[in-house]
Amino acid sequence: MRQPPLHRASVVLCAPLQCWADPDGQVAPSLINGVYVADTRVVSALTYTCAGHEVEFLSCEELGGAQATYRFVIRTPEWGADPALLLTLVRTLSPTGLRDRLVLTNSAPEPISLRLDLALVADATAMVDIRQGLPGGRPILDAAGWSWREGTGARLDPGRAEVSRTDGRFSLQWEMNVPARGQVQEEWHLETREPETPFGPASVTLTAPSAGDDALGHLLGTAWADMNALLMADRDAPGDAFLAAGAPWYFTLFGRDSLIAARMLLPYHPDLAYGTLRSLARRQGVIAEASSAQQPGKIPHEVRREALILSESHRGEAPTIALPPVYYGTIDATCLWIMLVGDLFDAGHAIDEFTPGLEAALRWLADDADADGDGFVEYRDQAGTGLVNQGWKDSSDSMRFRDGSQAQAPIALAEVQGYAYAAAQAAARILEHRGDTARSEQWRSWAGALAQRFRERFWVRDDLGPYPALALDKDKRPVDGCASNMGHLLGTGMLNSQEARHVVERLLHPRMFTGYGIRTLSSDNPGYAPLGYHVGSVWAHDTALCADGMRREGFVTQAAVVASGLLRAAEGFHYRLPELFGGQPAPGHAVHGEPGVWPPVPYPAACRPQAWSAASAAIVWGLVSTARTPHPQSSSS
Repeated sequence: MRQPPLHRASVVLCAPLQCWADPDGQVAPSLINGVYVADTRVVSALTYTCAGHEVEFLSCEELGGAQATYRFVIRTPEWGADPALLLTLVRTLSPTGLRDRLVLTNSAPEPISLRLDLALVADATAMVDIRQGLPGGRPILDAAGWSWREGTGARLDPGRAEVSRTDGRFSLQWEMNVPARGQVQEEWHLETREPETPFGPASVTLTAPSAGDDALGHLLGTAWADMNALLMADRDAPGDAFLAAGAPWYFTLFGRDSLIAARMLLPYHPDLAYGTLRSLARRQGVIAEASSAQQPGKIPHEVRREALILSESHRGEAPTIALPPVYYGTIDATCLWIMLVGDLFDAGHAIDEFTPGLEAALRWLADDADADGDGFVEYRDQAGTGLVNQGWKDSSDSMRFRDGSQAQAPIALAEVQGYAYAAAQAAARILEHRGDTARSEQWRSWAGALAQRFRERFWVRDDLGPYPALALDKDKRPVDGCASNMGHLLGTGMLNSQEARHVVERLLHPRMFTGYGIRTLSSDNPGYAPLGYHVGSVWAHDTALCADGMRREGFVTQAAVVASGLLRAAEGFHYRLPELFGGQPAPGHAVHGEPGVWPPVPYPAACRPQAWSAASAAIVWGLVSTARTPHPQSSSS
């Protein structure tokens, strides 16, 4: 499967719409370019030309979220070498459409007349087909526009343009007379309708923390603009907002992604935590079903309008993936859901409404999370068509031994044991507050026993010393590849102080820390690849969680070093942290003779924006701004 490259594209989005274009804003025909409504591309081309004149791209102002500005010069040699005409294209998305505003500015001492043309091609290609590079669908044409399924529709409001049409190809023309040293404006609007998706726009807005006009301020501004554009909600509960996982492929509710993002943002937006918990609780598992991986009390992995069927491979052959519209193949989302309820409780917020869901989730943790009774939370795809790996590193080749070989399921992930420990402790605190001391002690005892088993079975050693293995495999062997997963244990409470120090020191070793972030897999592993999806790349949220865990364990200076690296990486991506990027080292952080690079190397198919990458800005801001704040020195009298 060849996924379309995304790293050079310009993206504007406002859930459930997104528009992918070339860096100059032109939606030229390509694998990814187009205007999408939910899971369908409805426009495959959107290109501007100027009859008799050369149009040259100058710059793009893309500050995240729903708007971008593109600037061009229109060559007028009759007025000398300096360009006399500046064309500004302001593209804005809303939940129901796209609007392009065109501003033509004339700096010449005489009026200029010209014709501006727009070519638009209607489309009806499913997102899953685009992701696999498959042929497109055919739009259903009608007198007013086109549709892609019954009940859907797209219509053009051309403004003052003249419109012509040949099948699904639309042409808009503006005769523009620009006064001397003046300007004219035109605009047009694409209106869309898609009533059948499970989610629509949310009715809430996230307000960014106040920040300056420096790198941190730019990162926060872009991240919050993107997160507002990713907000979604159930159509009948628009106030229960959650963050869609990311664009373009994961523009919907994902249990793990949405929960982690909500946890990162809890100090700023507790309402987002409520909305995320409610949206997932409405879909909490009630039956045991292998095809969907549903179990009673289990929190879903992802929710789509229809089944997702694709052949997914990052290396070599892979089986076909067939996921039902509501799919539960995630081993960590249920624990993360409990942890977020615990976060709200610890912050003093009301949680009584989540009692039924909490009880069901705890029954899952006690009864179904440990499939073989070995005392660890583990996963295995029982359907044969679900995800082979069901933690956050869910690609088929992500579970690596130290020699580079791959582990086989069932898999007990290191970080999931930490999540389970933290979930059990959160439940114990809540139950104790409610006066149920017996069950509170049961869950504390459960957590303590898990921590002891983890200590006995997961810790391994190499030439640098001890560290937690990535996982246990089907034979209960430690999967001893040195990986970033261990960083998620920090702050869960499961590690003692010496164990936490070992983890922090390992994560900061040059084999793991690139200067920009923490590699998913140590650079000395034979399976390492700097552009390997989960085997050497750097994921923004992964690095941010490691940094936040360091802070929680008291390693504040080390946490600030990691956060500062992520901020430096953000500068290289115009302050929009992508889903992941290359594991090549930054200048001054070379390892194995590999030279340092600036800017960080993009991963071609990385989603951006991505909810948990954008939410990572909150952690970066907290750590870096704290490190910059001068602390008063004590003096003796």
